[in-house]
Amino acid sequence: MKRPLLGTALVHMGLVVLCVIVLYPLLWVVGMALSSQPGLQQGLWPLPAQPSLVNFTHLLTAQDAAGHFTFWRQLGNSILVATLTTLVGLTFSVTAAYALSRFAFPGRRLGMTALLATQMFPATMMSVPLYAILDKLHLLNSLSGLVLVYATTSVPFCVWMLKGYFDTIPKDLEEAALLDGASQGQIFLKVVLPLTRPALAVTALFSFMTAWNEFVLAATFIDDQLRFTLPVALQRLVGEYKTEWGLFAAGALLVSAPVMAVFFALQKNLVGGLTAGGVKG
Repeated sequence: MKRPLLGTALVHMGLVVLCVIVLYPLLWVVGMALSSQPGLQQGLWPLPAQPSLVNFTHLLTAQDAAGHFTFWRQLGNSILVATLTTLVGLTFSVTAAYALSRFAFPGRRLGMTALLATQMFPATMMSVPLYAILDKLHLLNSLSGLVLVYATTSVPFCVWMLKGYFDTIPKDLEEAALLDGASQGQIFLKVVLPLTRPALAVTALFSFMTAWNEFVLAATFIDDQLRFTLPVALQRLVGEYKTEWGLFAAGALLVSAPVMAVFFALQKNLVGGLTAGGVKG
């Protein structure tokens, strides 16, 4: 039976109201970024009467005393750190997750529990021992040290994500390839990995977002302005006596743009059958 017209109209009106409630704070951020007036001067309507790109221009052209474009350097730092963290996490975790899913060996359950336990400690608790380790390795105030620190949380997370996905892949596919003469390495590279593209996409997205948005450890281990990541640089716009709200809003929009780009680039792999096309029907 068709839904009554009045009921359909009420449902759509409710959805419109919910969308307005959800989007209103975002419109406030856009309005502050496009406003040329200092401070929080918007009324009920968040968008300014005379939009201006002065905040974006000032943020993108800001230079330090040596003439370096600080925002672009910090953007490059964030992209480099997040990308390397994602690559390190996937590289080390994909084989570990496959081994934990397919092979039985002593210490398997204990190892999985230990990996899970590492996710229970907050960043503030880990900052002190990690700071001491980086100091001994002479990696303080360096992007490589930050990647190493982020990998300590990225690898266990990726292992658990991928291990659960490997458990859902039928072993019959691997046994059939084994009967056809494929080696264990060929089975992993040519049979299992192609089926894990959705899981790899989701895991890479979450790993990238975690490294991209992390603030506490980056602010603790990095004190050079040219080595700041974007979350740290954004926080420095909030001063003790004055806050550049227009620049802060413009920076928040620019910081969120790369994550949105990564999401849209991976969205075709985010949804799909676990073993679609793997078995002839």
